[in-house]
Amino acid sequence: MIYFDNSATTPIYPQALDTYVKTSQRIIGNPSSLHSLGIQANRLLEQARKQIADLIQVSSNEIYFTSGGTEGDNWVLKGTALEKKEFGRHIIISSIEHPAVSETARQLEANGFELSIAPVDGRGFVVVDELVKLIRKDTILVSVMAVNNEVGSIQPIQAISDCLADYPKVHFHVDAVQAIGKVSQDQWLTPRVDFATFSAHKFHGPRGIGFIYWKQGRKLAPLLNGGGQENSQRSGTENIPGIVSMAKALRLYTDKKSEKPEHTATIRRYLIEALQEYANVTVFSKETADFAPHILCFALKGVRGEVLVHAFEEKQIYTSTTSACSSRKKIAGSTLHGMKVPDTLATSAIRVSLDESNTIAEAEQFMIIFNQLYKKFSILK
Repeated sequence: MIYFDNSATTPIYPQALDTYVKTSQRIIGNPSSLHSLGIQANRLLEQARKQIADLIQVSSNEIYFTSGGTEGDNWVLKGTALEKKEFGRHIIISSIEHPAVSETARQLEANGFELSIAPVDGRGFVVVDELVKLIRKDTILVSVMAVNNEVGSIQPIQAISDCLADYPKVHFHVDAVQAIGKVSQDQWLTPRVDFATFSAHKFHGPRGIGFIYWKQGRKLAPLLNGGGQENSQRSGTENIPGIVSMAKALRLYTDKKSEKPEHTATIRRYLIEALQEYANVTVFSKETADFAPHILCFALKGVRGEVLVHAFEEKQIYTSTTSACSSRKKIAGSTLHGMKVPDTLATSAIRVSLDESNTIAEAEQFMIIFNQLYKKFSILK
């Protein structure tokens, strides 16, 4: 089996799974309970919080636990809207945001907020000058992802941060789900970033757990009211096994950050150069430093993305379509649509996403199978 779908989810590290199991078995107390078992659970909770904070070089009180990236994105957008609605109702996102951001923004728009969409260029990068033109006196939030999940373009977060320095009251949110451990932290967590969202299963942690970075001094409306957990911002009994194993996975993942980008970039470079030899292939992810080293998006003209994905699957090679490939409705909200890629080509796109466990040998096998499929589909035409 060749697993080239790491941007969708990564297999949990054995060490993180072991931590999850042992914590589930041994830590039975509720962190809010006053007895010794509760104190033990709370101590473990706060140790995990500090470990995560130290790994991304922020304060412990700036880390809030969630169920993952989607919840984090929803919380920042809706929490900002509720908290700052008296000061403004205008929100800006880019045209290539993950649905967790774009659909949430649309929901807010349907409930009386105003939404502006910042365009991207033909390579998939937010046009900073155009974004700045959209800022108004009543703008309360700008949300731009760090690394695009479809083509891998690393967004100009520093340039946006520099522009937003003139608008200190505007919340700046970065969806960093595809960035952490893959690109340099200074590319997505600048001093101007107020909120950033993360999901454990993107860095070999368990599913259903994540966290947000919440800059001290900024305000959001609570996500969940109730028992007062997470500083009364997200009530509900904490998922201690998930949180602790997430912290373990992030530490293990961070330990490899110096070698991983170079390793995946080598594999990605091989695939790009090999794919470019085929006349009917269009590669959307470029071999330049402003693209993440783990994501490769390409299209085989005339073959729908889902057809190619299933053809690879029959050979035990697992890739994915981008959000442009499932239906006409999804094309309208995809990165490739934002890049002005023709719909007929966008529906043919698939994504290969790599991790440190992948090898050049796997990439070579991928190209052997691709060559067979290329000939097969050429004959069928």
